[in-house]
Amino acid sequence: MVHFGHANSLRQAKAMGDYLIVGVHTDEEITKHKGPPVFTQAERYKMVRAIKWVDEVVEGAPYVTTLETLDKHDCDFCVHGDDITMTADGIDTYHIVKSANRYKECKRTEGVSTTDLVGRMLLMTRQHQQVGASEYSVDDGHSTSLSTDASARSPWTGVSHFLPTTRKIMQFSSGLVPKPGDRIIYVAGAFDLFHVGHLDFLAAVREKGDFLIVGLHTDPAVNRYKGANYPIMNLHERVLSVLACKYVSEVVIGAPYSVTDDLLDQLKVDLVCHGATEISPDEDGSDPYQVPKSRGIFEMVASGNSMTTDRIVERIIEHRLEFELRNRNKEKKERAAFKAYVQAKEQGKNTIDRIVVE
Repeated sequence: MVHFGHANSLRQAKAMGDYLIVGVHTDEEITKHKGPPVFTQAERYKMVRAIKWVDEVVEGAPYVTTLETLDKHDCDFCVHGDDITMTADGIDTYHIVKSANRYKECKRTEGVSTTDLVGRMLLMTRQHQQVGASEYSVDDGHSTSLSTDASARSPWTGVSHFLPTTRKIMQFSSGLVPKPGDRIIYVAGAFDLFHVGHLDFLAAVREKGDFLIVGLHTDPAVNRYKGANYPIMNLHERVLSVLACKYVSEVVIGAPYSVTDDLLDQLKVDLVCHGATEISPDEDGSDPYQVPKSRGIFEMVASGNSMTTDRIVERIIEHRLEFELRNRNKEKKERAAFKAYVQAKEQGKNTIDRIVVE
């Protein structure tokens, strides 16, 4: 998948230099070394290109990063999170660039991973959702990374929560404000498991104006009109996912389901858009877009993409056994990697030759 944890790593990587090139592996390589991917390689290429800190994407990048790869793309060094990735044979995928001192680390974004999100879809859990007083609460602390709380299980496969902070949201935000004369567009929704369908919709909407504001509904609101264990990602996770998109200028955290006069006036909205998907009525049965429609500033915009959050979940359910095996293997490998990493550090080594998973 491509989620805000990846975006956070890319944000940190960009801060280490001037120009960020991101290598994306093929489906074949990922299946061989990690297990089946959720998004196809074409979807991942498009998603990574749309992350605001990315300058260039290398398609079909080799799973083991070599010096030849860095030199081919005129890269000074390679960046990866402080977790360890391995080949199917148990070899550190960055051992070559580490030995050549052309490797730097950024903080792994704890509390989210593809494995964790897949687990939420398979287990139909709702513990990750923000309900009641925690719906809108955002810490004012200064955490250096999103982190799991004390009750979290495995940071790779357990259902976990991260601690949202104003600092983290500011790091993801563009910090821009509308300029005089800017045409302001407003869209609202769940934007759960941010995917290419969302991306193409936001790209199409952005073409209609200069400043795009995305309103994100609360977890209880999304659960009301989607049901089951939706949303898969909680409000704060969805905020960071949307903020990482280069088409988005600003986000309203916990936007009202019905678009009100007050919201339109405060944000000085010129146009309200909605995708081609069905619009569910508000709790009282009213049309949530009645106000912008009455003002003549409402427009339906087709994304040209049939991808939906439901289709992603269907992919997981259809291949349930494969993904359950992937999750179990990933946890075993990362536990073994962590153990080997600690042992290597104790012996004064910077790299790990090979890791054996029992």
